[in-house]
Amino acid sequence: MSKPVVAIVGRSNVGKSTLFNRLVGQRKAIVEDTPGITRDRLYATASWRGRDFAVVDTGGMALPAGAPVQEQVRRQAERAVEEADVILFVVDAASGLLPDDRDVAEYLRASRRPLLVVANKVDHPKHTGAYEFYELGLGEIIPVSALHGLGTGDLLDQVVALLPEREPDAATTPGIQVAVVGRPNVGKSSLVNAILGEERVIVDPAPGTTRDAIDTPFVRNGRSFNLIDTAGLRRKARIDEPVERYSAARALAAVERADVVALVLDASGPPVEQDQEIARYTLEQGRALVLAINKWDLVSSTPKPDERALRAIRHAMRFVGYAPLVCTSATRGWGIAALMDRVVQAASAHNRRIPTGPLNRALEAAE
Repeated sequence: MSKPVVAIVGRSNVGKSTLFNRLVGQRKAIVEDTPGITRDRLYATASWRGRDFAVVDTGGMALPAGAPVQEQVRRQAERAVEEADVILFVVDAASGLLPDDRDVAEYLRASRRPLLVVANKVDHPKHTGAYEFYELGLGEIIPVSALHGLGTGDLLDQVVALLPEREPDAATTPGIQVAVVGRPNVGKSSLVNAILGEERVIVDPAPGTTRDAIDTPFVRNGRSFNLIDTAGLRRKARIDEPVERYSAARALAAVERADVVALVLDASGPPVEQDQEIARYTLEQGRALVLAINKWDLVSSTPKPDERALRAIRHAMRFVGYAPLVCTSATRGWGIAALMDRVVQAASAHNRRIPTGPLNRALEAAE
């Protein structure tokens, strides 16, 4: 069975991502003092007193939601609640009880999941700002300072006490790590959702919707994968926001830890210099590479590859001519099975070990 799931939810800017990073013991989520930084569900594993469990960070729940992206953020948070075994409802003791807190509390009350109210930003034991949250009627309030680590041990004790007993997982073969990378707005998140068959990551026409590297383990045809959706990579000269700089660093780190990199290109135009730079970085890191020519439905009425249309792409990417090209359309579902087949083949070739004898003979023949 999979690990128990602990979901961190609450309104925007209460410190959910800071708490997430504190619980998992590493900086997995982007943290900045600006509402709306976290959008997708972000997973990591935490361990406490011999128990392993998955922790999921979510974007701020706004009920009702406003803009389309905000609506998708809320829906992602709701999905985290639905799959959770324990919910951590995070509130801000520094700003006090707000109407949005009440709205989220009512939603969580209806979920009937085990729930802990976590009053964050309690930086001193005598801080009294947490007490007013008893008004929500959700039980004991647990004061913490996620930033400084105060109270998080007590919180984890209570989390572990609420976790269901699960059978240990049977030994499994490590999954293929697949990083989905590319420039902004080439359809990476849409492609990830098409592969997974669910709305796992937020999709919006505006560039920059994905801000973190989102890991999603899944099984396809009996084989395990970990799919990593990443933020769009722009040229360094165009990156001026701290959040985007960190997002870019996370995307490059995803390439470094991947077995296979699926570089998503936009079929509606030829590859540009940034596409080539991403491919070169993948090559430098020694990772297997598959080129996904996405939005194929914009240039063809059928999923069948058109060599004339692919000629410019092959020419621009000739320095990685070994990489297979797969024409995909995330919106129509074209090429998804073929893409995953190429990923498996690339991973197998990448991990193949050639005996010394045949390798030496091949080198001698090449001299």
